[in-house]
Amino acid sequence: MTRREDRRVAIDILYQADIVDAAPSAVMQDWRRAGREVPSFAEEVVDGVTDKLPDIDLLLETHAEGWTVRRMASLDRTILRLGVYELLWRDDVPTSVAISEAVEAAAELSAADAKRFVNGVLGRIAREEGVA
Repeated sequence: MTRREDRRVAIDILYQADIVDAAPSAVMQDWRRAGREVPSFAEEVVDGVTDKLPDIDLLLETHAEGWTVRRMASLDRTILRLGVYELLWRDDVPTSVAISEAVEAAAELSAADAKRFVNGVLGRIAREEGVA
């Protein structure tokens, strides 16, 4: 699998966990019990987002002008969380890749205006956190 495909698996797991209010680790276990593959990169990202979630959500609250994390669409919130994690805590993912992968995911998976929203929020975070 490519990293893009692994990210999609991570998004699916994090999204499912968000929707059913379960721990992402429990969702991964359920997936494995059901015979679904969870690639190691996807697991690393899910674990990283889970570990950094309070910091990630605080950044999203601060930089998503006019939006609270709870008011965001669940899928957009999930994509943003993954994007912020890759931006700030994955040294092996360049800033441009973290943002473009999140924007692509939003374009493919979410509502029409999600792409612009995700790009704007991640761009602000990258600039203000000094990773742009």
